[in-house]
Amino acid sequence: MQTRRIFLTTTLAATGLAALPLRAAEFEITLTDAEWKKRLTPAQFAVLRQDVTEKAFSNTLMGEKSPLLKEARSGTYHCAGCDLPVYPSKTKFDSGTGWPSFYASLPDAVGTKEDSTLFTTRLEVHCRRCGGHLGHIFNDGPKPTGKRHCLNGLAMTFTAA
Repeated sequence: MQTRRIFLTTTLAATGLAALPLRAAEFEITLTDAEWKKRLTPAQFAVLRQDVTEKAFSNTLMGEKSPLLKEARSGTYHCAGCDLPVYPSKTKFDSGTGWPSFYASLPDAVGTKEDSTLFTTRLEVHCRRCGGHLGHIFNDGPKPTGKRHCLNGLAMTFTAA
């Protein structure tokens, strides 16, 4: 399967820019693909490390299902890759899009970068500690931020308060 990461690496190598730091080098936790595959389920690996998106409303991928779209308890959502707390339940809302949505993350929990795939430019959101792909941020969310962090449930775990 061709991923953005593989495409970027081969493109950089072909253009002589391979000496630039790769995405993984930017994060506190860096593992090889083999190490990530031992730590994550196949669907979590696809979402977090290969930027795959689970199916809307069913929150399924490769036969795995996330219950987090309907999770309504008070608590904290964590990165499934490194267990960093990333979103508080108090910022979760029903966006009607079919993915867990939040209007704000926890302080210093996520990072962003421009994503120009799918013939448009979006803002990707990832775990600031391990670089795991969580989803995208859009400018159509509720107050007070006006942002919608549209996330893959398989990219996170939940800890009840």
